[in-house]
Amino acid sequence: MTRSELISKLSNLHRDLTQEQIDAIVTQIFDDIALTLKNGGRVELRGFGTFSLRHRSPRTGRNPRTGESVFVEGKSVPFFKAGKELKQLLNAS
Repeated sequence: MTRSELISKLSNLHRDLTQEQIDAIVTQIFDDIALTLKNGGRVELRGFGTFSLRHRSPRTGRNPRTGESVFVEGKSVPFFKAGKELKQLLNAS
């Protein structure tokens, strides 16, 4: 599902809101999740999962085109861990 499909589906479920209002709500939710992660926090959506940051240490990598070694700086990457209810839903027979 893409962002526009999500907004369209929510528009069909909530006819009292305009598509622009729903777009603003979805944008605000995503922005708040990103800002919380940027500030070092984590976001827990009960029944769905948890968003957090993982830190990757600096390392020596390899340029696949030339084969030469290059230094790759450490960085933070987003991580999602599915919640118990989501796992159960996906594995239901």
